[in-house]
Amino acid sequence: MFTYGEIAALRDALQDGLSISSAISRAQEGIGADSSAMLSALLSFDSERADAAIAAALTLRSVEHTVHQVLLPALDEIARRHTTESAAWAFGAAWATEWLRRAQRLSPAPVRPISIMVGDASGGELDPDAPYIRAFELICSRSGIRVLSLSMRGIAGIGQVAAEHNPDAVVLAGGSLDDDDVARWAYAVKLGAGSPQVFVYRRGNQRARRPAGANALPVDPVAAGRRVLELVEYAISGKNRPVPSAAERERGGLAVAS
Repeated sequence: MFTYGEIAALRDALQDGLSISSAISRAQEGIGADSSAMLSALLSFDSERADAAIAAALTLRSVEHTVHQVLLPALDEIARRHTTESAAWAFGAAWATEWLRRAQRLSPAPVRPISIMVGDASGGELDPDAPYIRAFELICSRSGIRVLSLSMRGIAGIGQVAAEHNPDAVVLAGGSLDDDDVARWAYAVKLGAGSPQVFVYRRGNQRARRPAGANALPVDPVAAGRRVLELVEYAISGKNRPVPSAAERERGGLAVAS
């Protein structure tokens, strides 16, 4: 329920002799300081300060919590204050994208027999969806999933890539490309890969824009990564479940359940 950073901050405040309510207030201020430091560094166009801010956050948090609680909130605040057409957003988005890609490259090797293809339908590095897509890919990689991410603008040969990669799931991510382009890319992938599960991530009005049979993922990349893993593992376990014999079916499948 709580991150290590929250517990450590509360412990330190209590050891200073503060009352419980005062200790909680100080702990909350300390946790918020990391996000403020990241925001200040990005708004100052200072890569070294941003590196230091993310390193400080990682001393008290996991990579997942750092992305969720520090990095993405700082980007959202920049977009709110200055819009995504500002120089501040251009710097912040570029720094965050580069850090997320680097963190993914340093992720442990895949340990689960699960692979996904991410079709990137964002409008590039300055698209507000792009950092969230990179964060989603990082979360999936760190959960042990093999991830292949490709822009949907490159459709030639995508069916052959899908056949070789043989993904268990395809994620249509971002809202820049129109539905027809996304549908063509997804159709070519499905022809090559058979019948992988299809998910939609951050495509604006996901209910209106998702293909038939596709699952809409939460906008939070951590929750989205967990949801993909949960549904794909469930589908794989169903495929591997033995088919009950006639005698077992007559007994209500008790032999299989046991």
